[in-house]
Amino acid sequence: MILVNGEFRDYIEIADRGFQYGDGLFETIAVVGGKPAFWHQHWQRLQSGCRCLNIPLPNPEILFSEAKNLCRQADKGVLKIIVTRGAGGRGYRQPNDIVPNRVLSLHPFPDYPDSYKEKGITARFCTTRLGLNTVLAGIKHLNRLEQVLARAEWTDPAIQEGIMLDNNAHVIEGTMTNLFYAKNDTLYTSAIVQAGIAGVMRHIILSLSSSRGLPAVEHLYSINELLSADEIFVCNSIIGIWPVNRIADTDYPVGPKTKLIQQWLGGYNQEM
Repeated sequence: MILVNGEFRDYIEIADRGFQYGDGLFETIAVVGGKPAFWHQHWQRLQSGCRCLNIPLPNPEILFSEAKNLCRQADKGVLKIIVTRGAGGRGYRQPNDIVPNRVLSLHPFPDYPDSYKEKGITARFCTTRLGLNTVLAGIKHLNRLEQVLARAEWTDPAIQEGIMLDNNAHVIEGTMTNLFYAKNDTLYTSAIVQAGIAGVMRHIILSLSSSRGLPAVEHLYSINELLSADEIFVCNSIIGIWPVNRIADTDYPVGPKTKLIQQWLGGYNQEM
């Protein structure tokens, strides 16, 4: 089910700059009980991304109304929102009058086994590196070729996620997730300053850790620092938290910090 600028249709102009240049942003939102979860956080990130790219913001009331009406069609699912700069002529120059396009689509929820949350997953390191860009770091823009190439590196169904480094060999994130590790009663995650996506679930976990007294540090770190962790997990707004129980021939427990944060998320108000 797809809404394009408020109309039910499944096509968009060939001249749309999102198609031509990846000139736009997207949000992927869990649908829980027929409602978009963590709407406020997704809207805040969409606003930040639009400001960064200088794309006029969608009307928040219209966007929320369209999202709610679409989500009512499914008790559980995934809502994807795409905002592009709209149509423009050939060439990189932006049109003088920007008329953005917004696309909302509803999808089935992925059929992931419960064991991924309970017992953890196997991850691998990807050879594809993330480029450095201080302007675009953090936002969820439409240019995701690095993740596409990284995800194509493996087909083994026993591996559920790939870990990506930047061009300076810092561990940044998974192909579809943010990455945390715990060491000596402190939580660590990559500082999203030159590469990577500042995920909604990452933001929520950092906020919960701050408010509940769990020290959390954002920094740039190496593979060796990650491999020396006590416990590792990945997260995003669809899967929640998946513990990592194996990476690079090293096994990890589903540790107490991971379990604690999973409990916190279980009681978190998803409509906040």
